[in-house]
Amino acid sequence: MLVVRPAVPADYDQLLELAVLSGRGFTSLPEDEPTLRSRLDLSAASFAGEVAAPESWFTLMLEDTETGGIDGVAGVKASVGLKRPFFSFRVVTLAQSSPTLEMRFDHQALVLVNECAGWSEVGSLFLRPEKRKGGAGRLLAQSRYMLIGIEPQRFAEMVLAELRGWFDEDGGCPFWEHVAHRFFPLPFDEADLMSASTNGQFILDLAPRHPIYTGLLPEIARKAIGRVHRDGEAARAMLEREGFRYQGLVDLFDAGPTMGAPRDDIRTVKEARRLKVRLGEDTFGEEALVSTHDVAKFRAVRTPVLVDGEAAVLSRQAAEVLRVREGDLVKVKA
Repeated sequence: MLVVRPAVPADYDQLLELAVLSGRGFTSLPEDEPTLRSRLDLSAASFAGEVAAPESWFTLMLEDTETGGIDGVAGVKASVGLKRPFFSFRVVTLAQSSPTLEMRFDHQALVLVNECAGWSEVGSLFLRPEKRKGGAGRLLAQSRYMLIGIEPQRFAEMVLAELRGWFDEDGGCPFWEHVAHRFFPLPFDEADLMSASTNGQFILDLAPRHPIYTGLLPEIARKAIGRVHRDGEAARAMLEREGFRYQGLVDLFDAGPTMGAPRDDIRTVKEARRLKVRLGEDTFGEEALVSTHDVAKFRAVRTPVLVDGEAAVLSRQAAEVLRVREGDLVKVKA
């Protein structure tokens, strides 16, 4: 059985392996030991309630209970853009007209903004390539919303998700090469690592202060604006099923789109029910997403569940994996 559980410091080696597999542009999984170890420590403190809500960052691991191997990772940040700016480019239309010539032009432009300050963020969703079938990605993605739904007050009223932007078959990033690199004269991987591991002051220092007219850009760069990486299409589809929509914002480095949704309108947050555990036979009911109802002891699985009034009848195996007992509260999303 696959289970989503809190990350612990001992997960470092497998988290680093996932970071290596994620490839270029996956900013939230840098191949940097201090950053990853710090993230694991912060996650452990966040689950333990030792970090105030705005600073908490929960990292989740997808574990195969049979092998003990880690198949994926995901995360939830309680807030972004408070201690350090959360910059994006907003894609805007600038209208210009000339009454003398009786002509009007609409120009698309990119404007530097910090609009998402204070929002919560779901991200870092990555699975091993060979594990991207059979519902593992859906379990990992939805577990983030189950976590949010346990104590919504720990999270902001708006939730965002950034998707990796477009890279060509050779690993090149058209938007970086033709736009962002002009302002950040660094190799992409170095800028990406600095974005994930520093306070972002270099972005504040070097980012453009004036609109960038996209009509002046090469076509290959224009087409990359708001385009999702080929490996991110499934993630985008899952976000849209949950109610997330494109916000007209793109990443500064790769122009990947930012999706957003009101916290309480996220489908899994809204539809998950709080029920009491009742133990039953090994196989029964419809398969559903089930999580604990305790942030500190968070675990989530997909398993057959029989909903009987205010009770969730679970198999003993599922209850054991979730580490719940008869009468405990769980969250269930059919």
